[in-house]
Amino acid sequence: MLMVQAGPIRLPPGFTEVSSADLVQMVASQPFIQVQDGEILPLGAGDAEEMLALATLTKPGPFSLKAQSFGDFWGLKSNGRLIAMAGERLKAPGFTELSSVCVHPDFQAKGLGRRLSLYVGGQISARGTVPFLHSYAVNTKAIGLYESIGFRVRKELKVMVVRKG
Repeated sequence: MLMVQAGPIRLPPGFTEVSSADLVQMVASQPFIQVQDGEILPLGAGDAEEMLALATLTKPGPFSLKAQSFGDFWGLKSNGRLIAMAGERLKAPGFTELSSVCVHPDFQAKGLGRRLSLYVGGQISARGTVPFLHSYAVNTKAIGLYESIGFRVRKELKVMVVRKG
């Protein structure tokens, strides 16, 4: 089970902490423009194992083979291999989370995370919802990227993975 909240987390009886981290929640300060990028491909069920491998390698946050059940995902491939991805996860009235922004270490610092974040942000805005995201507070490089494309920190949070028993 995953718990996210502001302030200290109080566990219900019978639960123990597995891990925890500080997060920032960021929200788009204005709608994103929907961009066209012929290299960005929709990802589907056939890509799930490769998506999980990329997320396991880069550790953007909780990710599973069921991630696509929360929203659409897009990626960039090189020689048929998934090298970067981003998608959607949580939805609340008027808001959609930009999630799982991952770039394989061999392809980092080439602007791929920026391209995918702008692309997914544009998809979210085109549907009339506001993009938001979460980032580990220690990931200052990602936070800087998100600020540079129009996100602002809304709230500091703590996330905790807990186990019953």
